[in-house]
Amino acid sequence: MPRPEPSKMGKCDGRCTLLVICSLQLVAALQRQVFDFMGYQWAPILANFLHIMAVILGMFGTVQFRFRYLIFYAVWLVLWVGWNSFIICFYLEVGNLSQDRDFLMTFNTSLHRSWWMEHGPGCLVTPVLDSNMAPDDHHVITVSGCLLDYQYIEVLSSAFQVLLALFGFVYACYVSKVFQDDEDSFDFIGGFDSYGYQPPQKSSHLQLQPLYTAG
Repeated sequence: MPRPEPSKMGKCDGRCTLLVICSLQLVAALQRQVFDFMGYQWAPILANFLHIMAVILGMFGTVQFRFRYLIFYAVWLVLWVGWNSFIICFYLEVGNLSQDRDFLMTFNTSLHRSWWMEHGPGCLVTPVLDSNMAPDDHHVITVSGCLLDYQYIEVLSSAFQVLLALFGFVYACYVSKVFQDDEDSFDFIGGFDSYGYQPPQKSSHLQLQPLYTAG
């Protein structure tokens, strides 16, 4: 027996709002992925890829009325908030985190920093010639005149991701609850079919009369 779409989701309410939030998350994650690729930030690249997959799965679950996919999407958003909180603490150098000592974003495979370090708004990059501080195949630069330092751009980007994740988590929990309630209601109503329930047949009122023949 085909499964009907939940009647409560026929209106553009929480389900449509969740699709809008997922769309914003997808656009923001793709934009962030591009800049992380240009900055060789391998840890954020991996995290962004997993986030994009989870958002797509959440959109699929919303469209196809699969509350289990939404539960997975909501659980991932909790991890996503934790990851972005770590990025905020990293660029603000909270606690023992230090950008000058740790290259956590590149898995310690290169000396590259955020792409915004050299390409931020108003930044003027000046190469330092004849410097002994640079290792092989690298050069030393000075950056000045930035209207907004690169670490604050990264912090604002992560804060925006956290904001979207919080809204997405709330609506994912709400929509999945509605999906689950509608599925339980459908199973209860259709329970008679699993036992082969048949409606009572109308009994015939035709009575047989004896037939007499003349002898």
